Amino acid sequence: MSRHPGLTPRMKPLSPRRGSIVSVLDVGTSKIVCLIAALEPSGESDMLRGRTHRARIIGIGHQRARGLKGGAVVDLDAAEHAIRLAVDAAERMAKVEIRSVVVNITGGRLGSKSFHADVALTGRPVTQNDIQRVFEAASWTGAQQGRTVLHSLPTGFGLDATRGIRDPQGMIGRKLGVDMHVVTSDEYAIRNLMLAVERCHLGIEAVVASPYAAGLSALVDDEAEMGVAVVDLGAGTTSVGVFHNGALVHSDAIAVGGNHVTMDIARGFTTTVTHAERLKTLYGSTIATASDDREMIAVASVDDEDRDAVHHVPKSQLVRVIKPRVEEILELVRDRLGQAGFGSVSGRRIVLTGGGAQLTGLPELARQILSKQVRVGRPLGVQGLPDAMKGPAFAAPVGLIVYPQVAGLEHFEPRSAGPFLATGTDGYLSRMGRWLKDSF
Repeated sequence: MSRHPGLTPRMKPLSPRRGSIVSVLDVGTSKIVCLIAALEPSGESDMLRGRTHRARIIGIGHQRARGLKGGAVVDLDAAEHAIRLAVDAAERMAKVEIRSVVVNITGGRLGSKSFHADVALTGRPVTQNDIQRVFEAASWTGAQQGRTVLHSLPTGFGLDATRGIRDPQGMIGRKLGVDMHVVTSDEYAIRNLMLAVERCHLGIEAVVASPYAAGLSALVDDEAEMGVAVVDLGAGTTSVGVFHNGALVHSDAIAVGGNHVTMDIARGFTTTVTHAERLKTLYGSTIATASDDREMIAVASVDDEDRDAVHHVPKSQLVRVIKPRVEEILELVRDRLGQAGFGSVSGRRIVLTGGGAQLTGLPELARQILSKQVRVGRPLGVQGLPDAMKGPAFAAPVGLIVYPQVAGLEHFEPRSAGPFLATGTDGYLSRMGRWLKDSF
């Protein structure tokens, strides 16, 4: 790469007066979800004021993930096959052909950096050109070798000593500043994810960080304004997004998730990973009750001599295996937020999303460890979701449908100043097609 890190493809802003069909792809460690939604213009609601369109799901494809570990591609062929199956199911249901998708990323060691940039005004009113100048001054600041920029979000403007201005246009001052938050990920983790999608003959409209997508889906306006941390508990990673004053101000990820709990159960009870996942789903809990010692659960053995052997153990043993790992995850979240200085910015509220948020007793344990109000976040304001997909496990894929409505808030250096992230499939015809699309 050159001096600047690569950019993932940028999505054009969605017109608030026009409808659109949006296709999204949630590529996770345990599942791959493809959703196709019809976006129709609508008036803003009081709870979800950032949304300009009403979303209605018209196609769903849900497939077990293969070829992924910790949110990153480890087997390109297996990942491509699983993506194809999910996309095909969604296309059949919606009766449309998908040409491009909005994709999320859960792995790749998400990180973020905040910074400030200024331009002189000489005491005259702020114009749109001045806002563009301060954005250009902020572009690419803090870039690191080997990291790819996912999001570049202005979190507030400043005029002289006054900070936190939403729209400075027309105001008077000597110096205009902007606070920017940049979300980055490992370059090659994104390149391999994009390559797996492009091998399915799909274009990529944008790559979105999972905690940002989950927040767009599960948060109401007041939460994002007052300060909240979204903790997305995936199978391979746990990612965190902090929202304050209506904007994403911090993101992070920890390489521990629900699969680690499953592996602990498999090792602790000497059973298969599949059966351990079943035990976690049916009987798993983070809080012990008085009846746990009396309630017996059947555990399948992996003994070579007797493959059909089943032994019974008290449920309390399962709780003793699960609880330490979940405590470790929550303590890591607490410590990482504190080290980054966002423990207080996230206010007194935590919203849990992701498949791991469905574990019994998790909100209560999170309240004890994080010392905050905790609720389980579910997708909001989307029509056509079946009941099975209205839980926290589908907050991120639904958030990808919301993302096109807020994509215009981001600002990046003009495309000519820095190349798109190359995946090896961006040939002459692809570049020519993109030029035609952008020019006309």
